[in-house]
Amino acid sequence: MADLRTNFAGIKAPNPFWLASAPPTNTGYQVQRAFEAGWGGAVWKTLGDPILNVSSRFAGTSYNGKQVMGFNNIELISDRPLEVNLQEIYETKKKYPDHAVIASLMVEPQQEKWHEIVKKVQDVGVDGFELNFGCPHGMAERGMGAASGQVPELVEKQTMWAKEAAEVPVIVKLTPNITDITATALAAVQGGADAISMINTINSLAGVDLDSWNTIPHVAGKGAHGGYCGPAVKPIALNMVAECARDPELNNIPISGMGGISTWSDAAEYMLMGAGSVQVCTAAMHHGFSIVEDMIDGLQNYMDEKKLETLDDIVGKSVPKYSDWGDLDLNYKVVARINNDVCINCNKCHIACEDTSHQCIDMLTAEDGTDYLEVREEDCVGCNLCSIVCPVDGAIDMVEIPNGEPMTWNDRQAAIKQTSTSATELA
Repeated sequence: MADLRTNFAGIKAPNPFWLASAPPTNTGYQVQRAFEAGWGGAVWKTLGDPILNVSSRFAGTSYNGKQVMGFNNIELISDRPLEVNLQEIYETKKKYPDHAVIASLMVEPQQEKWHEIVKKVQDVGVDGFELNFGCPHGMAERGMGAASGQVPELVEKQTMWAKEAAEVPVIVKLTPNITDITATALAAVQGGADAISMINTINSLAGVDLDSWNTIPHVAGKGAHGGYCGPAVKPIALNMVAECARDPELNNIPISGMGGISTWSDAAEYMLMGAGSVQVCTAAMHHGFSIVEDMIDGLQNYMDEKKLETLDDIVGKSVPKYSDWGDLDLNYKVVARINNDVCINCNKCHIACEDTSHQCIDMLTAEDGTDYLEVREEDCVGCNLCSIVCPVDGAIDMVEIPNGEPMTWNDRQAAIKQTSTSATELA
């Protein structure tokens, strides 16, 4: 059976599945229940100067009957006294010495503040720190969280200050509310970070109640932007993990990935794109801690089927396949083919292609009078839309066909430049 034990930037755990810093890791009771359920690690809900939280604070977005496709919150860091948290961290680590306990920290961007909290927290035996430079609401208005995480200079400075006092690995949690996440990732590396984690939540407003006209959620009729997470953010988060994983300036720094992870297959995708551990929040809040059982079993079964022995055999293996648009083969061609033995003639592919794509699916009638659909392959551009909207597995295949020698946009531009240069020299 595949070995799921992980050593992430020096932090050891029985498996790569961690609970993210959030409501599920607010107390020792919760974290200990999570470890009993099988979670390999937990990032404690962010510690700092205790604050007052609001009521109400959560909102879920649903789509087509699917609940909690997205999740919005306006909750802040721990509202419990630091000393209470520290006592529970100490007790939890003592009871579960083989599980990873990471403390999430957030304080004002002052060197002495970082030194003070790092020293206090590491004395209770945490395995590592995660610096919260991502919270987009509430704390950001006080100069912390995303307000720091959006400024590379502040990310570098605060990472350096934490490292000055830390005797355990330091992970920097990055905000997605920025144009280029690799800029702040590089700042974290320059500040001495042992690892980075991403993504924190995305600025969002969950909705508006059409009867009361209040925002969702609201606090006494007033609303504010919150942080968005859940399955809906996975493509955004996965891209940011991939961008950091393939950036040569980041020197292959370990990445803890999070954002919409609900299943073992989600976790495997993150690992293939460079994540050495994964963090989960929304799925645990939706379904409870027991979901980790399926995650562990699923990942082990997948790795066994692939004959992979350790996580090193999967982490980062898809990163070389992720590139810039200019490196894609312009001559690579796929076309859609409809399997009429499986097709149910719902015509969704025809409607999608006719109205919004390239009008290459024809509605035809056979000699026996039955209707069927057929793709004019010479006009098909291989956009995949028909296969995406098709409700029946196996009804439409995207088939690769020969189409000349590989040629990228960058190759084409280089050839044009060379031809122009040669013509100039001849002149």
